[in-house]
Amino acid sequence: MSYQSLDESEFAADPITQYRQWYAEAQARVGSAADALVVATADAKGVPGVRVVLLRGISEQGFTFFTNYDSAKGRDLAENPRAALLSHWHELNRQVRIRGRVTRVPAEESVAYWNSRPRASRLSAWASRQSETVGSRDQLEAAVAFQHERFGDDGDVPLPPFWGGYLVTPGDVEFWQHRDDRLHDRLRYRREPAAAGAWVLERLQP
Repeated sequence: MSYQSLDESEFAADPITQYRQWYAEAQARVGSAADALVVATADAKGVPGVRVVLLRGISEQGFTFFTNYDSAKGRDLAENPRAALLSHWHELNRQVRIRGRVTRVPAEESVAYWNSRPRASRLSAWASRQSETVGSRDQLEAAVAFQHERFGDDGDVPLPPFWGGYLVTPGDVEFWQHRDDRLHDRLRYRREPAAAGAWVLERLQP
């Protein structure tokens, strides 16, 4: 079986544009599964953590996901505001690796996304002290029931102060394409400080 090759001359001038192109191709193939995003963080001591979240925004500034600020990843990012991301699209034999600095998104952006979520998901977010221990499933479901009673059947469920979005502003982005005989194609964008932050595209050995 032969695989598509990566040609530098056919790549966009910046990684955001190129990512959007690959992301659109992944959506066409696998639908919402294209949103799966691996997020790796580390605490102040360098102890790593990794999990899968959902990509919820692509902008000229970077990549956005949402979570509980008091979760394990939120605590890591408070101590060490850097992250590595991975989009892996098995059906396309492709992956994209991203590394960069992390900041919280503006409150209005978090509110807009929060209000787009199903009501049950918003109640669960209020009920869950994400990453903390819980005695039983019954206790967790009781906490959700309490929030349901608190906000009523159709009352507003506001954005919790402990929940919102993170923006990962990339410093380097690598596009990887599977090739035969382990001679995979790897093209990496990195910032060039000497060129006022312009992107440099270079090929890496597999």
